[in-house]
Amino acid sequence: MELPVQGEKSQITELVGTTVLDTIGLVIPNVDVQLRARMDYLNDYRSIGILSSRTGAAGQINAIDEAVKRTNCEVLSIQLPRDTKGWGGHGNYIVIGAANEADAREAIALALSYTKYYAGELYISGEGHLELTYSAHAGEAIQKFFHAPAGEAFGFVAGSPAAVGMVMADTCMKAGDVTLLRYMDADHGTSHTNEVILAFTGDASAVESAVRAARGVGLGLLSALGSEGIPVGKPYLI
Repeated sequence: MELPVQGEKSQITELVGTTVLDTIGLVIPNVDVQLRARMDYLNDYRSIGILSSRTGAAGQINAIDEAVKRTNCEVLSIQLPRDTKGWGGHGNYIVIGAANEADAREAIALALSYTKYYAGELYISGEGHLELTYSAHAGEAIQKFFHAPAGEAFGFVAGSPAAVGMVMADTCMKAGDVTLLRYMDADHGTSHTNEVILAFTGDASAVESAVRAARGVGLGLLSALGSEGIPVGKPYLI
């Protein structure tokens, strides 16, 4: 897995690196005491890692999920601001707590690498976008934000404009034996974005098949709108 850019163009010590989707990774070794008092989700952590992107959410949450599995860190906050650089969806702002700067830096470096990998299932056209992700074993970040059962397979699909996402969601639920975890649209669970988002769980093969089915219909609908959806990275659900 390719490593992220490591701050050779900057002397800012908080910078861990950057990667696709306008994603930046940072660490703060000792958060200011007044900020800590206002940021009630920091618990007792002084060292934090931060991942933030203009475009995408599920892939980055999955990336943080993988990073936390492999390090001594805890997911503290996951926020989805309205963004996607003026398109119809979200960006993300994710904060993790660590016992020390080294742990936070390691986790964020891993998350940057995984973000590039998971960007392979984010497709953008001139008219809309699709975002998909799949995990065989839901970890802490996915459990926290999507209420997924620990260790179970997890799938996520999002489509913009929202009508595309709704057809994708319906396709997922009909594709196999999966269980709905979260349904999100402009008035339910999003920052009033022009998307429909579905998160679900089930047997690993059923979840992966449902994500693939949603991808197929979503790409067809984007094409009908005017142009092909182009993956940001290399698709990993072959």
